[in-house]
Amino acid sequence: MSEKPSVLFVCVHNAGRSQMAAAWLSHLAGDRVEVRSAGSAPADQVNPAAVEAMREVGIDISAETPKILTVDAVKESDVCITMGCGDTCPVFPGKRYLDWKLDDPAGQGVEAVRPIRDEIRKLVEGLIEEIAPR
Repeated sequence: MSEKPSVLFVCVHNAGRSQMAAAWLSHLAGDRVEVRSAGSAPADQVNPAAVEAMREVGIDISAETPKILTVDAVKESDVCITMGCGDTCPVFPGKRYLDWKLDDPAGQGVEAVRPIRDEIRKLVEGLIEEIAPR
């Protein structure tokens, strides 16, 4: 792993889980970690319920836009985390791959997204302890 670890979060639409995970990692680790997120079939916009759920904890993801998953994004990342959606990520030697089994917030209200948001925070906190402890 490089001096400053980099993490790529991937889900199909890059509109909910991966956006929340990237926001949590940026918020909690600051500049100690380089953060990316992408999707294999990006949506037109970030899930409004995910935006609201993150706003409730003081994190604004309203300006984020879903991005397409590229081979370069995987190559440039030390850790690639898929979000329980069965995505096929290009595999490169020396990379660490994780799959976080999380409910899909697509089409759900903020009430259903809150527990997903909170579970992602716990997973991100554990990741930070592993790759970028203080």
